[in-house]
Amino acid sequence: MPSIARCFAFTAFLASLFAAPALAGEVKAGDLVITQAWSRATPGGAKVAGGYLTIENKGSAPDRLIGGSADIAGKVEVHEMAMNNGVMTMRPLDKGLTIEPGKTVKLAPGGYHVMLMDLKRPLKQGEQVPVTLEFEKAGKVKLSLDVQGVGAQAPADEMSPDGQMHMKKTPSGSGMKM
Repeated sequence: MPSIARCFAFTAFLASLFAAPALAGEVKAGDLVITQAWSRATPGGAKVAGGYLTIENKGSAPDRLIGGSADIAGKVEVHEMAMNNGVMTMRPLDKGLTIEPGKTVKLAPGGYHVMLMDLKRPLKQGEQVPVTLEFEKAGKVKLSLDVQGVGAQAPADEMSPDGQMHMKKTPSGSGMKM
């Protein structure tokens, strides 16, 4: 009988290995579901990094991402990149970023993002960077950014083995402005 118990324990252990990544990729806070939280590795001496994620509001009222904090950074702000008269500009969203009910907002390179400022050390590919985001209604939400390569354009789960980005269907009103 000890071999059956050992086999069961080993099977449970293997199942937990495969279940953990799926659970780690999704964070629920009130009516919000946050997925695909990631960042890019930074070169030594870099003082800023971008944080990217997808926020879905499954509720009936809007919520607003208003800021955040991280041990690795002096400040965490919500920013927007946009084209103005043919020039790419970046600015902080002083009033935060609204996530309307029933909508999904994707923070991605070239659009909305979380700015980690005054970095205390470089971000290294493969690490998990703990960040706390602050929402008007959902409050403080802890999550980790999966650090991808320096030139990554999407989280690893959207990339194919040859480095190409998979195109996924996103609901209209994705929140990206260019």
